[in-house]
Amino acid sequence: MTPRGRGAVPAHPDDRTVTTTLIPVLCGIVAAAITLAATPLAGRLARALGAVDQPSGRRIHTRATPRLGGLAIALGASVPMLWFLPLDHDARGLLIGALLISALGAVDDACALPPLYKLAGQVACSAVPVAGGLTIDHITVPLVGVGNLGWLQYPVTVVWFVAIVNIINFIDGMDGLAAGVTGIGAVTLAVIAASLNRPEAAVAGAAIAGACAAFLVFNFHPASIFMGDAGSMFLGFMTAGISVSGVMKTSATVAVVIPLLVLAIPILDTSFVVLKRIKHGLPVYAADRSHFHHRFFTIGWGQRRTVLTLYAWCALMGAVALAIHFVPYRDAVTGDPRPAGVAVAVGGALVAVACAGYLVYVLEILKWRSTPVVSIVREGKAARAERRRSTGDPGASDVPGRRATDRAER
Repeated sequence: MTPRGRGAVPAHPDDRTVTTTLIPVLCGIVAAAITLAATPLAGRLARALGAVDQPSGRRIHTRATPRLGGLAIALGASVPMLWFLPLDHDARGLLIGALLISALGAVDDACALPPLYKLAGQVACSAVPVAGGLTIDHITVPLVGVGNLGWLQYPVTVVWFVAIVNIINFIDGMDGLAAGVTGIGAVTLAVIAASLNRPEAAVAGAAIAGACAAFLVFNFHPASIFMGDAGSMFLGFMTAGISVSGVMKTSATVAVVIPLLVLAIPILDTSFVVLKRIKHGLPVYAADRSHFHHRFFTIGWGQRRTVLTLYAWCALMGAVALAIHFVPYRDAVTGDPRPAGVAVAVGGALVAVACAGYLVYVLEILKWRSTPVVSIVREGKAARAERRRSTGDPGASDVPGRRATDRAER
């Protein structure tokens, strides 16, 4: 692959190594340098436009912090991609859609768009790469085979983009969390894409990883700037696109499993939060403190400990994805299962289950151990009595909507 798409991808093995290894590394370095230079400028712009995040009861930070740092991430990642990615429909559509959704996020950072407007914008932006041909046209399931999606590839791909955009957006609630988690995932996807001879996805993944690493200089606790929706939606959009172009469009037998493993922690977090909101009759888009990082914070963990733990967890899941990808579990000649490969796949699944079990233990069991049940009951009764006195309504605490809100706050 030559700069700006001039020429074909090199056919010589040594040239292929340069394309899938050295150029992605160079892209990551360039993206990091541009992001480092642009982030302070994004902070000044945010203050000038009034896009500043103020402390509140639900938020963890304690001082006014500018948003729009995501514009620096988008700029840093886009420049090397524009130079090195070929100007085909897939790459052009992905990058244009990513820049559009970053602009949408910037508007939301400055003006707080209604949720339905933002969702409509996400769908419209997701349609751009799909219209350019970047679609999930088939699904490869291990030990089952390949299933072609036909016309369903278009709505399925749009749903995938919108889902990953919101998943990354949802985890952006603690200093350095979204940038670090996305950066770790981008490195994993870039390595796998390079091994599958998908240089475009490898370049994009490396650029995203470099931009995220540089942004952490300003965003790790205590953060001096937030990425805002301009950054989280850009990162989610690019992660979704890299997953499709670098892994899911290939014939790899673990094409579906790998992105799910790489994004396992954000997916689990979002699934948990959405199901809890539905259970309590709350809007899916309603903000609360039910995310994993909030719950770690609630049981007494500091921001750095929480974020580093989630980094380690994401890195572990990335390592499992790499092991499953690189260790063959079928014989190349006969197609029969190989015991070593099957053992790695099963072991990876067990690691994932063990991690989920540890999460439940820390966030549920230890939470109750650290707070005596008697104290929880007394605090709940005192809060309900105070509400009755303040409203003059003896049955105020029995209103269904209020009970749902109380449970969500707890």
